[in-house]
Amino acid sequence: MELNEILKSIADGAPEKIVFSKPSKNAGYRKLCITRQGNAYMSEGFTDKQAFHKKIEGAGLAAALTEAGSCYKQINAWSQGTEHIILVSKKGHVSYKKKGCAAPAAVNTGHDRKKRYIIEEGSDVPPLVDMGIFTKDGKVVRTMYDKFRQINRFLELINDEIKSRDFKRINIIDFGCGKSYLTFVVYYYLTEIMHIDAHITGLDLKEDVIAECSAAAERYGYSELSFEVGDINGYKCSERPDMVISLHACDTATDHALYNAVSWGAELIFSVPCCQHELNAQMEGGRLSILTRYGIVKERTAALMTDAIRGNLLQYAGYRTQLLEFVDLSHTPKNILIRAVKANVSGRTRERVLNEAEALMDEFGFDPALYRLFRENGIVKK
Repeated sequence: MELNEILKSIADGAPEKIVFSKPSKNAGYRKLCITRQGNAYMSEGFTDKQAFHKKIEGAGLAAALTEAGSCYKQINAWSQGTEHIILVSKKGHVSYKKKGCAAPAAVNTGHDRKKRYIIEEGSDVPPLVDMGIFTKDGKVVRTMYDKFRQINRFLELINDEIKSRDFKRINIIDFGCGKSYLTFVVYYYLTEIMHIDAHITGLDLKEDVIAECSAAAERYGYSELSFEVGDINGYKCSERPDMVISLHACDTATDHALYNAVSWGAELIFSVPCCQHELNAQMEGGRLSILTRYGIVKERTAALMTDAIRGNLLQYAGYRTQLLEFVDLSHTPKNILIRAVKANVSGRTRERVLNEAEALMDEFGFDPALYRLFRENGIVKK
């Protein structure tokens, strides 16, 4: 049989998996794997550093196999307890045999960088195209792969909490949204992937940025994603938010975002702090003056202490709180995300975490904004 006839016969048998290896010079990938997913197939092409995905409808499988078949010297396919093995010699001679097997073999990508992302390559996500992260056909631009991973990392941190809750509708406020790159992606994730009725409001001080974001939301057809000009401090919302997002709100703007979220009783809080200057200016070394002797050590220590205090205060306010790595430290030192989930925190735990925060504040002469807001508004009763 000719190679194309063999591949068409395999396609007609509704195979579970087909793996193309030993690429020729004109092959686009080092290895290509096509796996059945329901009535369709997913193609995964592996380079040395990346994996590219493409959906194949069932009717298009034969064409996809014959197109790829000319570019590889070995093809393995599994269907209905049978493994199909095709070898192509340098001179083009085709060797074909079949043998029984229990299940498709796992694909060896040759490296450990393969990862399933919440938004897969090949997805139709217009904001990612406009950001320059995806090409028009849904491939990740090589120079934007770190940003692609960062976006998916943020979605993973949200997804951990969303998937455990039965949200039919969710109301979200994004404080200091800026150009709203992640806001658009979160809206896509909630509505298109999780199929939740999501209503998101982005807030920022810059009128031109808000106008640009509003126009983009209309262009994408994101009817329940809106934007407002406003200040985090003193912002009044018409409907209690289920989730509050605050990404890179500068210095004490993060504290006002966290305070607002707590005062509204938001169920989920996701905050990436930025520019923690407040405690750096207040920091007194005392017995630990070594931490204030060197400017860079003082700056980084104060930033970490700022977020540690914020984490403890959120726990005191009744939230299960984690400080997580958001971006790999090799890309930016501002890589902490605060994830706080409303929970039943025991009185003993609340007392302990507040005492820890106040002991640290006493040691270095700190009076952090979030503590002041909590104290002034009766959340901390002292």
